Amino acid sequence: MTIRFRAVPVAAVALVCGVGLASAGCGRYSWNTLSAVKSFKDANLAYQQKDWKKAAEKYEEVVQHEGAFANFPQLATAYFFLGNSYDQLYKPTKQGDATNDAYIQKAIANYRKGADKNADKQWKKSCLEYLAAAYGSDKLNDPAKAEPVYQEIIALEPNEPQNYIALAKLYEDAGRYDDAEAQLQKANSVKPNDPTVLASMASYYNRQGDFPKTIAALEQAAAVEPNNPEGYHRVGVFYQDKARQDFRLTPAQKREYILKGIEMEDKALSLNPDYMDAMTYKNILLRLQAGTEKDPAKQKQLIDDADKLRNKVMDAQKRKQTGKG
Repeated sequence: MTIRFRAVPVAAVALVCGVGLASAGCGRYSWNTLSAVKSFKDANLAYQQKDWKKAAEKYEEVVQHEGAFANFPQLATAYFFLGNSYDQLYKPTKQGDATNDAYIQKAIANYRKGADKNADKQWKKSCLEYLAAAYGSDKLNDPAKAEPVYQEIIALEPNEPQNYIALAKLYEDAGRYDDAEAQLQKANSVKPNDPTVLASMASYYNRQGDFPKTIAALEQAAAVEPNNPEGYHRVGVFYQDKARQDFRLTPAQKREYILKGIEMEDKALSLNPDYMDAMTYKNILLRLQAGTEKDPAKQKQLIDDADKLRNKVMDAQKRKQTGKG
């Protein structure tokens, strides 16, 4: 499982280190403190240069002087960067190699220490997020160890829906579908009608093959942003895909989905008449509708309307390519 996390704020830590050095130069601190700050500065430089081995070596020097953290609490972030340096050295394709496997274990140990020793909430969360990722399917693939870490993240930020969504993905990957759905419902409860949460729910239900719940979530997301044509178009795409690809549908069901898809694309086009994706899909849906009609005149009218949309899209694409649009 791959989860996106916020970027590592190296520049911010380097700035903190620079301030620390300036203060340390006043002669008020012990040799251990001065050594820790100096090593931190060197480690940050190596980290920025992606020299992971040197960075790990220097961050190791920092954490050996933990007593200095009382004067400079920012130095506790060294545990995160030490863990991440080892994490960068680890290669999942080389599992079984003793040196390589040691890297991920050192990463885990330092992420854990960072979560325990950082007083700053955001740094604590970063350590926990990267610790959970180390247990993810693209690294150690140990959901049993990742689960309590996600629970810690949720306890840290119980009102952040993305935390529940991340745990839901873990459960889904492990085949715990009821638990996955429960976490998605929790995400929705802490931030009702959030479009990103509803989109995550729709994606989950779609992967599970539950079309009614998929559409319900997508339609709810579209209703939350009534002036966003993309939301309506997204619903139209799902109706089109279902009508065109699911051969188990009865003729009545197929026609119902086609007409609903057209309705959604019409809503999108009412907000943005030049929305080419919406025109493209309405073109397809009109042709599908023509296939359900028995009246030749009605069929012809639908095909003519579809042709007009197709030609409009093609003309717009040509103008764009020639720079005349």
